Amino acid sequence: MLTDKFKRKIDYLRVSVTDRCDLRCTYCMAEDVTFLPRQEVLSIEEIIKLIDIFNELGVRKFRLTGGEPLVRKNIITIIEYLFELKKQNKITEHTITTNGTNLSKYAKILKDNGINRINVSLDSLDSDKYKEVTKHGDLNKVLSGIYTAKSEGIKVKINTVLTQNFNEEEVFDIINWCQDHKFDISLIEVMPIGSIGEKRFNQYLSMKKFEEKLITKLKLTSSSFRTNGPSRYFEDDKSDTKIGIISAISHNFCDTCNRIRLTCTGKLFMCLGQNDYVDLKYALRNLSKIDIIEQIEYAMSIKPKKHNFEILENNFDGYINRHMNETGG
Repeated sequence: MLTDKFKRKIDYLRVSVTDRCDLRCTYCMAEDVTFLPRQEVLSIEEIIKLIDIFNELGVRKFRLTGGEPLVRKNIITIIEYLFELKKQNKITEHTITTNGTNLSKYAKILKDNGINRINVSLDSLDSDKYKEVTKHGDLNKVLSGIYTAKSEGIKVKINTVLTQNFNEEEVFDIINWCQDHKFDISLIEVMPIGSIGEKRFNQYLSMKKFEEKLITKLKLTSSSFRTNGPSRYFEDDKSDTKIGIISAISHNFCDTCNRIRLTCTGKLFMCLGQNDYVDLKYALRNLSKIDIIEQIEYAMSIKPKKHNFEILENNFDGYINRHMNETGG
C-alpha cells in the first residue's frame, strides 16, 4: 500500500488521458489555449502500463479525467482494461469525470464496461449562460447525455463551480433539478489554477460564506455520508439528494487526502494545489519497472501535508502555473 510521510494511505489515482477539451470553461482555461503536441502525450498502452503498476502498489480506485476524457481516441480501451481489473477484484471502482458533451454516444458503452457512476460538470441550466461560461457549449446536448446516462442506470453526480455574479442565485434551481432527477451535486469553489486572462478574485465566491445561506434557505442538515472525495455533504428531509461542498480555499480538506494525479504527459502530481511533480514519462520510456516504482515511492515521500491556495485581488496569474485541463481536476 502506498503511504505518504503523514501516514495517509494513497489508494486513489486520477488519470488525465488528454489535455484536450471541446469546451472552454472560463474558470478552467483561456479561450485561445494551445493544446499539447500529440507526441508529448502518453499512448494508451503507456497509460495502461502505469495503471498496472499503481494497481500493484495498492491503488484500488481510478478516475479518468481530462481535459475531456471522452474526446480521447480509443479511450474505451482503457475503460475496458479497468473493467477487467474490476472483474478480477484487483480494483474496487473505475469512474469518469466528463463535461457530458459525448455522453449520449458513450453512456451505454460506459455502463456495459462497469462504470456505474460518473461526475458531470454543469454550471448553468440556462442555455445562454451555459454558452457564456463554456464559450460555445450546447446545453441541450449535455442534458440529453445526462438523461441517457441515467436511463442506462448510471448514477450521476453533478459538479457545479460557483462563480461570483454568475450562478450563485441559479444554484438553487440547479439543486432543485438535481433533486427532481435524484442526482447528487457538489458545489465547488473556484481554484486559482492557471492564468485565464482575468482576475480570479473577480470570479471567487467563498463557500464558507455561501454555505450559511445555502443551509438556511434549503433547511439542510449535515450528513454523515462520505466518499473518497473532498466533499462535505448536507441533506434535507424532502429528497435523497446529497449536496456536497468542496471548499479548497475557505475550508481546507487535506488531512484526509488519499489521492494523486497522473497527467496525460506522465507527470505525477501529489497535490492539485502544488506545483511539485515527479515525471514518470522518461522512466516509462527508458528505464525499468523497478525504476518507475522507485520514482512513485519518492513521490509519496514529498507529498505535501496540504495545499496553499490563495486568491489575491491584484493577481491575474493562477497560484498554480498550469491549467486545470492539464492536471485533470
